[in-house]
Amino acid sequence: MQYSHTIEKAQKYAERALQRIKSETLTPTPENYELWYVYYSEMNAEITRAIDLLVSENQQITDERCQELHYRFLSDRRENERVRMAGDKIQETIKSVGGLVATAKTSATKYSQTLHDVSEVLSQDTDGQNIRDLLDTVMSGTKEMVEQNRLFEEELTKSSQTMQELRRDLELVRKEALTDGLTLLANRKAFDTELRRMVQEAFENDTLCTLVMLDIDYFKSFNDNFGHQVGDQVLRLVAKTLFDGVKGRDVAARYGGEEFAIILPDTDIKGGLKVSDFLRKAVAGKEVINRNSGEKLGRITLSGGVAEYIKGESVESLLERADSALYTAKHNGRNQIVAAPPKPKAR
Repeated sequence: MQYSHTIEKAQKYAERALQRIKSETLTPTPENYELWYVYYSEMNAEITRAIDLLVSENQQITDERCQELHYRFLSDRRENERVRMAGDKIQETIKSVGGLVATAKTSATKYSQTLHDVSEVLSQDTDGQNIRDLLDTVMSGTKEMVEQNRLFEEELTKSSQTMQELRRDLELVRKEALTDGLTLLANRKAFDTELRRMVQEAFENDTLCTLVMLDIDYFKSFNDNFGHQVGDQVLRLVAKTLFDGVKGRDVAARYGGEEFAIILPDTDIKGGLKVSDFLRKAVAGKEVINRNSGEKLGRITLSGGVAEYIKGESVESLLERADSALYTAKHNGRNQIVAAPPKPKAR
């Protein structure tokens, strides 16, 4: 997992992670540290939800539970095992096809030899009975060859289907690794990769790129008042609004917790403000209704920060400027979009 927090945020998350490890009397392993760092930075919604559920049910948090959570949500071993299994199937399929090819080659050689032998006899003997016997031999060999070809074709068809299934499985593994399980938007890993790629593209081609950071206002209070299920419903509602509101090469992602991000290639700051304000209004115009009870729970709003990439600046600088603009929007009363200053802050 890639981390792109500011020094101040990284230090805050690190301190809280170490404090939690100590308070829970956990072993200070790298895996436990990463798990709690990710939890406090809200980079992985599944981890947040799983740990919050344990806490709400007064479950004891042990090294074993932390190890299991790390394996499920952070370890590459799970994905690697699925890839390894797919690789094993590919090897089996290749071995099977190799055996079929060898069998087909043997059959073809045998049939060729039969035809050669018949040709030799015919050139020396034209007795009627011998010719009939030879024709029977040729017919028998032909039938055997046809049957071998039929079996060969069937097995090749099965192997082709197996390879197609493996291709779909591997594509699913790749997609799952880059998708947020709750909102189905791009996850933080996918966002980090795409942002770096698009910033590099903008640098090399001298094109535009704008980053939007959005945060649900008062989400924690909403979540505490109505519960995690309704909170998840709100996250999915915002995610769908963002997904429906972007187009082309735009990337909408869940950045962490109740924070979302949108990468807008070939877009300047004015375009970024227009898109993000449109999305803010779209979310504010939707009333949240408890799906179980039908109760109307009110409306939610978004605050946002927008920063246009400045050629030569780092990805971290772009993120920091957009995040700072988001903080300003929150500080100024929420439910608004703020543009980052046109130049990076002096360091």
